[in-house]
Amino acid sequence: MAGTQTSKTSSAPSPHRAPPSLLYMVKQVELVVRSHLDELVKPSGITALQYTALTVLQRHDGLSAAQLARTSFVTAQSIADLVRSLEGRGLIRRERNPHNRRELLILLTDDGRELLHRHAGPVRELEERMVRELTAAQTEQFRAALSTAWHTLS
Repeated sequence: MAGTQTSKTSSAPSPHRAPPSLLYMVKQVELVVRSHLDELVKPSGITALQYTALTVLQRHDGLSAAQLARTSFVTAQSIADLVRSLEGRGLIRRERNPHNRRELLILLTDDGRELLHRHAGPVRELEERMVRELTAAQTEQFRAALSTAWHTLS
């Protein structure tokens, strides 16, 4: 049948594709959350990573730089710059560990607490938006699943 052209139409069945990997999906969520968080905290002159470090200190005040790096998802090398920047802005302070005079502990200042308080509502709204399509039970299952995955890999 010369001259006859066969073409695929949109009604042709599409081959089954494997769903994206969970690692890919987690990274997608991380990137979009970080982008939104960066926009939320930008007016305060900080980054999402700096905000994360402040929230860690809000829950566990008085960490060493190494501990803060681990719990804030930054490298030990980059924590020094992050700490210097936050300290320069008056959001954290460092003081000697009374149990180990060679170690400096990082503490949240009143200005740091105020900044976190100011962003608490918008950050909570972002989190609520992220799980808007989930029921309360699904949200708790999601939280538990993420926690389990993190503990398993840590």
